[in-house]
Amino acid sequence: MYICVCHAVTEKDIKKAVGKGASSISRLSELTMLGTQCGCCTEHANQVLHQCANKP
Repeated sequence: MYICVCHAVTEKDIKKAVGKGASSISRLSELTMLGTQCGCCTEHANQVLHQCANKP
């Protein structure tokens, strides 16, 4: 599912970024450009980020 439509960032992209060490929205933005256009996605992206980070 797309999380950031402006930059076509999906949940899968967030999972990959977590695998590369992303643990915050700012780091996620650096890796994927998520939230750097309109910013509407950051709340949902933060939820997905924490879900992915908490999975073994």
